[in-house]
Amino acid sequence: MKRRKMVVAAGFCLSFLMGTLMNLLFIPGFEPHGERVHRHRHHENRQQQPDADAPARLHVDELPPVETATVGRLPELQRQIRERLDEVLRYRQRRAHWVGTGPLERRRLMDLEQRGEGATYKGIGKNNNYDQSQPTVSIATKSHREITRESVLGCSSIDNVTNVQYLGSGYTKAVYKATLNSSFSVALKSVDFGGHDMENCVKKYGSSTDCYKLASFKIVKEMTLMERLQHPNILKLYGYCYQDNNDIKDTVTAITELGSPLEMIQLLQTPWEERFRICLSLMRLLHYLAHSPLGSVTLLDFRPRQFVLVGGVLKVTDLDDASVEETPCSPSSPSDCLMEFPARNFTLPCYKDRCEGINEKRNLYNAYRFFFTYLLPHSAPSALRPLLDKIVNSTGELIWGTDETLVHLEKVLDIYRNGHYLKNNTQTHKTEYKRVSDASIAAENYRCWPSYQHDGCLLSVFSIDEAIDVCESHAQCRAFIMTNQSTWTGHQLALFKTGAASMTAAPGRLAYIRLGAAES
Repeated sequence: MKRRKMVVAAGFCLSFLMGTLMNLLFIPGFEPHGERVHRHRHHENRQQQPDADAPARLHVDELPPVETATVGRLPELQRQIRERLDEVLRYRQRRAHWVGTGPLERRRLMDLEQRGEGATYKGIGKNNNYDQSQPTVSIATKSHREITRESVLGCSSIDNVTNVQYLGSGYTKAVYKATLNSSFSVALKSVDFGGHDMENCVKKYGSSTDCYKLASFKIVKEMTLMERLQHPNILKLYGYCYQDNNDIKDTVTAITELGSPLEMIQLLQTPWEERFRICLSLMRLLHYLAHSPLGSVTLLDFRPRQFVLVGGVLKVTDLDDASVEETPCSPSSPSDCLMEFPARNFTLPCYKDRCEGINEKRNLYNAYRFFFTYLLPHSAPSALRPLLDKIVNSTGELIWGTDETLVHLEKVLDIYRNGHYLKNNTQTHKTEYKRVSDASIAAENYRCWPSYQHDGCLLSVFSIDEAIDVCESHAQCRAFIMTNQSTWTGHQLALFKTGAASMTAAPGRLAYIRLGAAES
């Protein structure tokens, strides 16, 4: 009996070892997290080295048929690939209000005209490639504006990138920061081989090639939408590259504008004017999406991490989960148009077999719960708070749509930009100030909140009178400097001080020194 147990145990151990060996030999491997950056800097694993001047091609329309040798074995995976391909094709074939489908097509047309070629532009067709084989000026000699507005970056552009830095990843994509020719920073987006989507797909279906194809269509969809939807609050697509990598042909890398991620904790500590700018940027984006050339677009994955800041302006960076499909419904079934959120639910009307305005309303309520409720009212000028509270409450109850909300936010901007939020105070100030031209105060800082400077009190003001009001409201303020810097609204930055003992020469600045309290 004892010998029999030993035989059974030995057989179990042997089967376990054999299974482990089979896994090591036949399950596709993934790059360790630390090697992701290496993959973008070096391409030794390419099966086919593309020519340096080969065109970067968004070749959705010339993809091979989805049916492969695994169709009989993996019909579900092939169905998913087919559905994603069809979705991309729908976006590319949908008519827009302009001629062409984006800056890459327009750039191609400009190239043909400059070279005097007789070929005509055929729009989205069977062979929709973007030819970059013509001689071009080195990126190193071009300005930032020329790179972003005129060039279409491709494989040759990222062959020798430097300062590659892994920024993060989501379910599907990994994002890297890279520098082109030591001067121009971009973001590189590619399928994360070790990400959630790839790992789960390979575990379920066992085909890394088909799983990559499924995941890559998210990037292709995002690039397509970046081309079709042209707006200042949508991240710019600079180009793309298809290349062979490891055992997979035609891996795709998107080259986009680089932004900084949103950090909500830090945003809550920034001046109200900057927080308002973010909310206004978001509302302008949502208004555009509600009336876009492709129809009403909803962001199904609407979270702060899907947005970045570029020069203080909010831009959406992830469009792979965007959709223009309006939810179908039946007038006899109100539950068809139920929108469920963690805090509350909404039921929209069914109109012409579609839930009326559901894409727009979903975006708007998400803007309220992730952005407006935190960023709009706090530390705003007192005269603006009633209007800001009304905006927050109306979006939280979905009383307004994007049109009305944007109108009211633009009204807030107009009031603030023109100083109409200031009290019409004709009384003289409590104290007198001595004005000193071309002067600043080196030390004697104090902290205030919220400030543009973490170790001082740097605030934006509409006028000298507002700066005096601020100084008189701070017990420690004895002087302030009107700098020669202004914010995005045109307000001037003023630096408030505890005294003027360290006054120095500073061309273009004005120092105001408090002389003492006036008699009441």
